[in-house]
Amino acid sequence: MKAHGHVFKYGDNVDTDVIIPARYLNTSDAKELAAHCMEDIDAEFIKKVTQGDIMVADKNFGCGSSREHAPLAIKTAGVSCVIASTFARIFFRNSINIGLPILECPEAVAGIKAGDEVEVDFDSGVITNVSTGATFKGQPFPSFMQDIISADGLINQLKAKLK
Repeated sequence: MKAHGHVFKYGDNVDTDVIIPARYLNTSDAKELAAHCMEDIDAEFIKKVTQGDIMVADKNFGCGSSREHAPLAIKTAGVSCVIASTFARIFFRNSINIGLPILECPEAVAGIKAGDEVEVDFDSGVITNVSTGATFKGQPFPSFMQDIISADGLINQLKAKLK
């Protein structure tokens, strides 16, 4: 499983209220949430993001509330992967549960700039900055997490197992 896209880069402590502002939480419609993804930190994000793009951030990405809306908005906006130095634990788990691939790799974060073209191999954990040729080694997903992501989330995986 791989991701390939251009990078949107953010700093430390990007919290769930910035990812999807609370004023939009009166809906659970994924497309409506995606329409407002990152608007308080990057008003141009939703206008520029294309299917497959990659989000890169520094430490503690997804901190704040435990809402599942945040990774859902990112995924539905078209982001294929989030790479960060560290993630808030609840955001990490919510991302896997909805099928949004995420990787922790501080070296990649330091070596990737906004706009770079990046490829991620989830099986090996290798992150390649196609723009510069640099490669970085993140922690590959265990097979059970790969299964959840491949199924497009935990609920879909469980439904498939029950059939």
